[in-house]
Amino acid sequence: MEHEKRSEMKDRKTVVLGVTGSIAAYKSAELASLLYKQGHDVFVVLTHDATEFITPLTLQTLSKNPVITSFYDEKENWRPGHIQLADRAALLLIAPATANVIAELAHGLAGHPLAAIALATRAPILIAPAMNGKMWDHPATKENVATLGSRGVEFIGPEAGMLACGYEGLGRLWKVDEIAFRAEFLLARQDNLIA
Repeated sequence: MEHEKRSEMKDRKTVVLGVTGSIAAYKSAELASLLYKQGHDVFVVLTHDATEFITPLTLQTLSKNPVITSFYDEKENWRPGHIQLADRAALLLIAPATANVIAELAHGLAGHPLAAIALATRAPILIAPAMNGKMWDHPATKENVATLGSRGVEFIGPEAGMLACGYEGLGRLWKVDEIAFRAEFLLARQDNLIA
């Protein structure tokens, strides 16, 4: 029985869930819970703006792991926590991703732990955007998405519908269960590449 538990723990993959400052950040709670129930070790990294929409405590409770909100949360040992997570990640999933964070990633900026993890990881990156439709359609955002896509970053969504700003259009976060399904697919694809 103990051997089975150890084997089960060993097979768990690390998913780093990045959450940015979008009203859709509340959906990251359901996403963290789904990923945990799928058998993954989930580590959540919140941008400063994300903490205005959802608390670290909520995501810590659902993920069963500490939540990083700044570089100063990382005092456990000599090695920076964001680099440890970058190395350990089997997948970096950013959901929701704002236009600002997509721009930071496209330009290689690393002013917060989530962007630093994205620069340092060699794991696949899956981004689920959520923003105003005009922001999504802006040429700068389109260019940033294309730049990231050319580097192998995958996108899921956004979808059309009523947006928090009162507009209707493309910009809503993709369905959470479908994001989790896509994450699972990318993790399984890695297993197939290794095998």
